[in-house]
Amino acid sequence: MIDKIIIHCSATKEGQDFKAKDIDLWHKQRGYTRIGYHYVIDLDGAVETGRPEGEVGAHCLNHNKTSIGICYIGGLDGEGNPKDTRTAQQKRSLNKLVARLRQKYPNATVHGHNEFSRKACPCFDVKKEFR
Repeated sequence: MIDKIIIHCSATKEGQDFKAKDIDLWHKQRGYTRIGYHYVIDLDGAVETGRPEGEVGAHCLNHNKTSIGICYIGGLDGEGNPKDTRTAQQKRSLNKLVARLRQKYPNATVHGHNEFSRKACPCFDVKKEFR
């Protein structure tokens, strides 16, 4: 049963245009069978499907079985420091995707990856944005 929607960033520098296929390759290089996230939000706001929702993700240790993982491209400034780099299009798409997932999984709460791991990811305050 899905009880969490967990938001991540790709930890790539602002403006670098990566896609789900790139993350898929990075995750395979780390030993995953495929991309760990269920959705990836590109710089232009396009929402790409990673893993099917019915498949357990590989994005948040100890929470994969009961969560949906969303990753937006970005999260670091030009120096490699954590920063909310989301474009206006990414913010709109993320809001729409989270709203759709909340309808589908009404008991799910929304979290940043940093709530479960000592990371800055997703580099913005999820609790403030998604109450």
